[in-house]
Formats: sequence, structure tokens, C-alpha cells
Amino acid sequence: MAPNIPFVKFNNGQQFPIFGLGTWKSKPGEVTQAVKDAIDAGYRHIDCAHVYGNEAEVGAAIKAKISEGVVKREDLYITSKLWNTFHRPDLVEPAIKTTLKNLGLEQLDLYLIHWPHGFKEGDSLFPEKDGKTEFSDVDYVDTWKAMEQLVKKGLTKSIGISNFNHEQINRLLESAEIKPVTNQVEVQPYLNQQKLIDFCKSKDITITAYSPLGSPDRPWAKPGDPQLIDDPKLKELAQKYKKTPAQILLRYEVQRGLITIPKSVTKSRIQQNIEIFDFELSADDVKYIDTFDCKGRVCAFNTAQEHKYYPFNIEY
Repeated sequence: MAPNIPFVKFNNGQQFPIFGLGTWKSKPGEVTQAVKDAIDAGYRHIDCAHVYGNEAEVGAAIKAKISEGVVKREDLYITSKLWNTFHRPDLVEPAIKTTLKNLGLEQLDLYLIHWPHGFKEGDSLFPEKDGKTEFSDVDYVDTWKAMEQLVKKGLTKSIGISNFNHEQINRLLESAEIKPVTNQVEVQPYLNQQKLIDFCKSKDITITAYSPLGSPDRPWAKPGDPQLIDDPKLKELAQKYKKTPAQILLRYEVQRGLITIPKSVTKSRIQQNIEIFDFELSADDVKYIDTFDCKGRVCAFNTAQEHKYYPFNIEY
């Protein structure tokens, strides 16, 4: 029996499932089956992005499950993201159209600006010269104006942002006609983001938590790097609640009211990850997990550090 997943209400009235499947680092060849398994397990929210290079495979799974009659299109909530090389306003609509074509959809439920900083326009998604990332100086405020047009044209129901800091959000809101509905950022106990969460809440912007398990399979992890999932304090809590460490981490974020999108391609883990709606962490244990915070950011995107719109040079 699939769990009853609660919904979060956006500032535009749209409802969105608080729990979904992340697809970053899911390889083509694995991701179609993972999305099929997730839909079978009761997931209705799938988080995608052009830069992940697997949207066509995600689309194949969506198509299969709709044609099998397991779900209808309106049961699903599909998010994608505008990549950094498409920030120039004239490139925004063609970018979402590429994503829609790859996913086999006519409309997205949510489209995000993936990062506030733009990269040099062109064929490469990670343009480099002499070993350094080539930047674009397009202002994300101008990109946002083009994002607003996508809503007006019916290409996406909602628009939002990802990896924006509070100063960037304030600046965006000064000229925004349509408010972002969410800010998708890394949130996990080593980086619990309470200040940014509180700020976004004050602006009626939800938070979507990516890498809620600490991204143990991040490509740049070095041997000996602390792995959140192996934290002895977390393992003790898991024993207490008779749950897995991953389930404790996911319950922690959902209980804070955050939209949470763990990635997995393993059927048993996809199933386990969603089994977090049959228990609750005590208020004391939530406070205890809050104390794990050590500003331990996993996804820092260091190659963009010199960009004028790089988001992580301030506290939140």
C-alpha cells in the first residue's frame, strides 16, 4: 500500500507533494527503471534537470507508467531546471522546450533557475578555457523575467529558484512580477540551513531540500571525508526508532516542512525512503539533530567561486 504523501501549498495556490525522487547522478540506463519503481512505490513527484543528461530516460518511464494506467499525467508533479549556459533571456524558452521534448511532456509543474550564476553560452554545459570555467555575466533578474513568460505561455505551472542566497532572493523580489514558489537548496543535518529556511518562510517561499542524505555518492568525495549516513549519533537514533539512518534523515527534513527529494536507483532503497510517514521524531530528537550542523556543505560548486553571482560567499 503506497503511503499517503502530504502536500505543500505554494504561494500561487498550487499544491506539491512534500516528497519526491531526485535524479541527479542517476545514470542513463538506470534511471528509467528507478522512476518506474518510484511511481510503483507511490512517488508522484520527480525532480529532474537538463544538466543531469537523463531527462529522455525519465520521460520514457513516465510514458510507460501512464500507458500502463498506473498514473495519469495530472497525478504527477515534474520539476526541471534551467542550466547555467541558458541564462540569456532569449535562450530560456528554447531550453524549457528541449526539456519538455526530452521528457515527452507538454507542460512542467515546476521550472527552476538551477544556479544564480551563468556560464558562457554555447554547446558545452561546462565551458572552460585554460582550465577555468568561462562565465556569462547575464543578470539572473533578467533571466527571471524570461522565466515569468514561461508561466504566461503555459509551458510550466510554477517557477522557482535553486541555490540562491537571501540577498539574491531579496534582489529578485524587488522586480519580480511572479514570486518564486520554492528555493531548492542543499539541506542535511551537517548544513541545516535554518536561517535561510526562516528567511524564505518570511517571504512565503518554500524550501526544497536536495542531497538530504548528504550525497554519499558525490563524484568529488575523497576517501576519509565524513559521511553523514555513517554518523554514529544517527545510527543510535535509527536503532531507537527501528528505522534506517536514511529514514531518520528524510523524516527530519519532512518534519521541518521541507520538500525532500532523495535520489536512489536501488529499488529496495526507493521503497524504504518513502516509508517515513508512519512515525514521527520527538521534538527533542529534532533539536538533537539540529546540533549536528557544522556548515558542512557538500555541493559547493567551487569552480564558480569567482563568479559575481556565486551564492555561497555569504552565510546564508
